[in-house]
Amino acid sequence: MIGPGIKRGTAELAVLSVLGDGPLHGYEMARRIEEQTHGSLRFTLASLYPLLYKLEKRGWLRGAWETSDTGRRRRCYRLTSEGKKKLVPIRREWDELFRALHRLTKERHA
Repeated sequence: MIGPGIKRGTAELAVLSVLGDGPLHGYEMARRIEEQTHGSLRFTLASLYPLLYKLEKRGWLRGAWETSDTGRRRRCYRLTSEGKKKLVPIRREWDELFRALHRLTKERHA
């Protein structure tokens, strides 16, 4: 499992990426992140919602209350146009970081 220090740095990318596929409420967002990373990244709702509020304050997300078919109210988040623009360079930066780490840590054969 990935440690909490590294996970904090990946949280924005994870949230923006899953919202790139369409609007989600917090629980579904956490479930998809865990599912798509095969359990390597897990977010509790207690850690996820402060991040969602921060990203909403930056203008990258927009949250709106919706009522489900069962009558349950929940906040659904979607990327704003600003959030979509931010996702591209953030992905590029992380891709470069992963490539650099791979070059640095790959096994060397003697």
